Parts: sequence; C-alpha cells; structure tokens
Amino acid sequence: MSSGDGVRSIRRGKVWLVGAGPGAPDLLTVRAHRLVCGARVVAYDELVSAAVLALVPAEAERIPVGRRAKGCRHHEARIHPLVVERALDGHEVVRLKGGDPFVFGRGGEEAEELAAARVPFEVVPGISAALGAAASAGIPLTHRECAASVTLVTAHAAAGQPDVLPDVTADGTLVFYMGLTRVEDTCAALVAGGRSPRTPAAVVSRATLPDERVVVGTLADMAVLVREAGVEAPALLLVGEVVARRVESVARREADGRTSGAAGE
Repeated sequence: MSSGDGVRSIRRGKVWLVGAGPGAPDLLTVRAHRLVCGARVVAYDELVSAAVLALVPAEAERIPVGRRAKGCRHHEARIHPLVVERALDGHEVVRLKGGDPFVFGRGGEEAEELAAARVPFEVVPGISAALGAAASAGIPLTHRECAASVTLVTAHAAAGQPDVLPDVTADGTLVFYMGLTRVEDTCAALVAGGRSPRTPAAVVSRATLPDERVVVGTLADMAVLVREAGVEAPALLLVGEVVARRVESVARREADGRTSGAAGE
C-alpha cells in the first residue's frame, strides 16, 4: 500500500494473466484452478462464465473490466488501471480472461502495459474458445481428408484497422471469433472471395456450458439459420469441410435426449 507521505511503496505485487477456458469450470488448467480458488483480487471480463467466477473466494475483491464488442471501458488504457494500481500496491491480481489470454484476449496488449509499468506478471494459458467450441460441438478443426490447416480470425478489427479476410480459396478451416453480429457479412465476403456458397458452416454459442447451442448449415443459409434459432453471444463461426465431419458423442446425445440436427439444437 502507499506510505503515509503519499509515496507509493516500492514493493510490487504480481499480475497473473489467466486463461479461463471456454466456459466450463472443469476445463480450467490445474494452475488456473489453484489461482482462482486462492485469489484475493480478481479482475474479470464478461466472457468469463458465471460457473468459473463461482470458484472465486467470497472475500476476494472483484473488479469487472471490459465489455463485449465495445472494448475496455477505459479506452486510454490497454489494461484496467485498477489492475496496475493493485499490483503496484503489493497485491497479487488474477486477471481472468475467457479462452486463452494470447488468442484474441488482448493478453499481449495487457502484458506490454504491465511490462511498461514494471509490474511482474505471468501468463497462464487456457483452452482457447476455438478449441473448446469445436471439440464440444464434435467438429474436428483438422482432418487428414479435408483440412490441413486452421486459421483463427477476429471478426472485429481494432479501431482504425481494416477488417481481416483470410485466404478464402484455401481448403483449411476458418474460425471467426466474436462474429455473431457479423455472420451475414462474413459469409457473404467469403463467398465473394471464392468460397462456394455450399461450404459447410456452423455457429457454436455458449460452448461447453449447459445452454450450448450449435447451428449447422452452409455459407448460403447460415445467417438465416442463426437468426431463426435466436442464437446469443458469445459465439464462434466455423467454416470448412470439417463441419460436415461433425460427430457428436453418442453418450452426450443419449444424456441430453436429443439427436444431431442439420439446423439448430
């Protein structure tokens, strides 16, 4: 904490940039689980599931940061100022981020600012949203017969930056993060860029959680199917022939009392 004369103590704490995984708490890494359960200060964004936050001790200070699709509330900072302040006051801060911190989690930006402030930090990797959503939905991201590569793309470029469209003529799998509100534009752009309208596509919402939704279709009809199904964020768009190779767990189907469908579930 700060000394009586207003000069901040030179003792620094530490910030843990922790990947909270795709949502289900039992998909946390062992290290992430230990840090969350023993935390005294936790800063979390809105992509961290309620089930993971339930592991945080009741007496811990909770700092909600960021908001979906609109960036951090503190636009002038790459990391929430309170995170840096708590660390400079000697606290250890668990900064929880959905998925993996360094895969569209702005972890790189936050690490740069922590380094500039001379705040010790450590990155704890997590299962990324792409891996979690694909596995939970039974969609292989790679397949020897139809997909030798995977491209992860953000559907929302940073302010002032052009949207990124990958090489759509390649045969690999495309995974678009944060793309639910732009499904129609993204699918149209892919078709305009050379992908067949019949290319299989899927949207996975709330992956690994009890209310997970999977909508399967093609680039031509995906926007309509998502709209009719009333899918809500957070969600990922997966595009490629691997979607047609979807194999849902028989045990899961029987437990849920459902069968795999071509549209929504």
